[in-house]
Amino acid sequence: MIASAYLLCFLVSVALSLFLTRSVRNYANARGWVATPELDRHVHTKSVPRLGGVAIFGSFMVVAGVAASLLKLTGFAPVLPTRMAGSIFASALIIFLLGLYDDVRFVGPYWKFAIQSLAAVILYTGGVGVHRFDLLSSGRTLGAVAGLPLTIFWVLLITNAFNLIDGLDGLAAGSAWFSTVVVFVTSLREPNAMVTLLVIALAGAILGFLRYNFHPASIFLGDSGSMFIGFMLAALALTGSDKAPTMIAVTIPVVAFGFPILDVALAVSRRFLSGKPLFRGDRDHIHHKLLQRGLTQRGAVLVLYGVTSCFALLSLVLLHDAAMIAVVLAVIGIGIVLGVQHLGYAEFSELQGVLRRTAERKRAIANNVEVRHAVEALNACKDFRLLCGILKNTLEAIGFDGFRLWSDLPETTSGAPLAMLERTAADSMQFHWDDAGDNESVWELRLDLYSGTHHRLGHISLLRQRFDNPLLVDLNLLSREFRMALSNALLRSVNGHASAALVPRPGTRAAAVKVASAASSD
Repeated sequence: MIASAYLLCFLVSVALSLFLTRSVRNYANARGWVATPELDRHVHTKSVPRLGGVAIFGSFMVVAGVAASLLKLTGFAPVLPTRMAGSIFASALIIFLLGLYDDVRFVGPYWKFAIQSLAAVILYTGGVGVHRFDLLSSGRTLGAVAGLPLTIFWVLLITNAFNLIDGLDGLAAGSAWFSTVVVFVTSLREPNAMVTLLVIALAGAILGFLRYNFHPASIFLGDSGSMFIGFMLAALALTGSDKAPTMIAVTIPVVAFGFPILDVALAVSRRFLSGKPLFRGDRDHIHHKLLQRGLTQRGAVLVLYGVTSCFALLSLVLLHDAAMIAVVLAVIGIGIVLGVQHLGYAEFSELQGVLRRTAERKRAIANNVEVRHAVEALNACKDFRLLCGILKNTLEAIGFDGFRLWSDLPETTSGAPLAMLERTAADSMQFHWDDAGDNESVWELRLDLYSGTHHRLGHISLLRQRFDNPLLVDLNLLSREFRMALSNALLRSVNGHASAALVPRPGTRAAAVKVASAASSD
């Protein structure tokens, strides 16, 4: 019998919403109460009434009021305490009037937050709020010091989340309808006929409104509708899961409202990274990005319906098996990362670039340290074979694929085991590693080698064959300290004894020549 009551409540709510939505639309058109597409972020191209919240609020309040009265008179099932029910209806009325005034006039964001916070306080004082949060209280009941701020944050988040996604025909209302399904199922876990009837009344009001709001829409939700729906979902989610003893009580609503929460998080992050005001609208919401990628309004809305339904299904998985929380969160995280990358936000691409450059900076420091260690080793080197080993170990570590050494000293190779080197047609010695010698070098850095008296000793070319990784090293370090240490080591390996330190004359420098089109260095 209770199932029949639920079904009757839903059907009456749908029918009343259909009637009121059409009536409000016609009346608004007759009075000229329409929204014109004035702002850049507006997608609609013609004037449309934006008082759909009046129809949703009216149908919901009528059906919910009648259902509450009947339940109380018949005593058929447990109902909400009068104090709790009163706080829900009173705060919902405040949110609706705030949205309605904003539809007709204008309310700044800070005034909106203040009034929404007041509604959240009324909700909390009536017994509806965040009373358990395992991360903070390990299952114990939270006091007002923690519970009230969390309740205000939750109400502000969900209320404004559904307001922000109200940018395409049927998007906010349709997404909210999928969320009501999850709240409905959640409310059945702790049976309370009144809470369930409120969810059903809201679902019916939304579904009836969608008949006129789906593309091409003849009436919009307006702030009165989007904020009212978001607030009611936030309140009913708290009421329906209040007795749940674990983190699932928090996780299920968050996952169920995943799409609007994600859009809020992206909007705040984008505007913060780009230095734009956090409360100024733009054309970079998820639905705008889908339109920019070529989807029609109807197509974008259907895609986002699919996203919302996926969030809803994942939240129901948690309701069935709490042990799946890690798997569900991992799936959501992977999906969000892939989805955001596909949408191509410039702000997040730049953030990835910053993180990549941070990692590259660390690698560049390590490479520079490697070169300085090579300079120390070369300053003590007297053997040509050891010199080649130092070059190989250092250059391979910092990203080169080989080197080619041309010496003007005829004694360079005398008595030295040169199995590691090979002669080229130009009578120079070269060494490649990782079987790279068969490939032709596409880039080289040539360093001319000179003695302290500016006598030419030859040159060394540092070879690269690919550009899949940037060359992260200070080229000035290579062309000065490294070059001088190599020149000293080359002379010592030929003469067989340590020579005096080679100090370049003022105004002279080693020539570092790039034989390529470009190089990447830090």
